[in-house]
Amino acid sequence: MTPAPRVAAPGRRLVVARVLNALVALAALTGVVMELVIALVDGPGTAPSQAERLVRLFSYFTVQSNLLVGVVSVLLVVRPARDGAVFRVARLDALLCIAVTGVVYQTVLRGIAELSAAGQVSDLLLHLLAPLLALVAWVLVGPRPRVDAATVWWSLAYPLAWIAYTFVRGAVVGWYPYPFLDVTTLGLGPALLNTAVVAVVLVGLAWLVRVVDARLRAAP
Repeated sequence: MTPAPRVAAPGRRLVVARVLNALVALAALTGVVMELVIALVDGPGTAPSQAERLVRLFSYFTVQSNLLVGVVSVLLVVRPARDGAVFRVARLDALLCIAVTGVVYQTVLRGIAELSAAGQVSDLLLHLLAPLLALVAWVLVGPRPRVDAATVWWSLAYPLAWIAYTFVRGAVVGWYPYPFLDVTTLGLGPALLNTAVVAVVLVGLAWLVRVVDARLRAAP
């Protein structure tokens, strides 16, 4: 009796990869859209103008990391085995930044602001579901191996650029997205020290991902 050809399993794995990445994209991008709608409906709020409020919204590391992981996940829905030097950096950045977003929020920022009902939903999506789903999707369906030393070092460019932008813009307009970066309240030294701690965590996570990426089974 001739055994049936084994073609279904790879197909199923690709379906699982697409579904998981679609869930990540849905959580992350829905959260960002909700925050944008809240900002448009509520008006300037504490910002001097509506335009400034929108600039502030997209200056948050949370919003940027969710946009990044959302876009990368959409690309993986289209092609789960996607590869390339630039994409490797984008994928690692998405994973690292959304992980840092979740960790920093849960340990430092949770509960410091009163949220509306809609804000609570977007908070859940941006700070809990998107980070958890992104981690689960990477562990289960990759794609990997994708992380080498060059990818790790290049992945640090975006977070460093965000830090520079945040401090330069904060010095000009007097607004910082997070209390632990607020130079006007803490002073420059403590704000830089807090930033350095987060940066060290991010670098450590990047190298940890490299080690795990090399040890886990290739996927998809």
